Amino acid sequence: MSYEPIQIKFDHRGLVPAVVQDANTGQVLMVAWMNEEALRHTQETGQAHFWSRSRQELWHKGATSGNVMNVREIRVDCDADTLLLLVDPAGPACHTGEQSCFYRRLQPSVLETLFATILDRQANPRPGSYTVHLLEAGEDEILKKVGEEAMEVILAAKGQGDERLISEIADLFYHLLVLLAARGLSLADVEDELVRRQHQAR
Repeated sequence: MSYEPIQIKFDHRGLVPAVVQDANTGQVLMVAWMNEEALRHTQETGQAHFWSRSRQELWHKGATSGNVMNVREIRVDCDADTLLLLVDPAGPACHTGEQSCFYRRLQPSVLETLFATILDRQANPRPGSYTVHLLEAGEDEILKKVGEEAMEVILAAKGQGDERLISEIADLFYHLLVLLAARGLSLADVEDELVRRQHQAR
């Protein structure tokens, strides 16, 4: 059986989008652009090359940082106007140090939404609100509740079942968020610290 060679449909700028995916995990790492030269260099060297639209030049991914992408396979979509690169990344794909460029959510997470509600209760107290009660009781009361919930997590983990454990962890998360609000800190402060530690571990 013979096959016709695939003709890539480059756009009017001579470019085609290339989705880059981790060959092992399936995680989408980034989206970039290729022209004929970038595609040829990628095929010849086995490492991802792209066309930088901002710099208007060929771009060997990871040539400076060492975070090259070794290409296992290049696939073409049904319309031949998009490429999929299956790669083995030597390091983070994103210039921020994140493993994938798609590390931000368009919609807020449940924790972000909950924290926003806590902040709203802090700024606009409502009668009967448990959050308001905690914030008005002060930091010592909040710390007491954090300690109690932490102990509940331990007890649940020691034999009360996964459903109970999840419930107690949710309670602990909530009280930790109240503590952050009381101290004038944010969920982003914790996320930044986790990112810093993640980078140190690499």
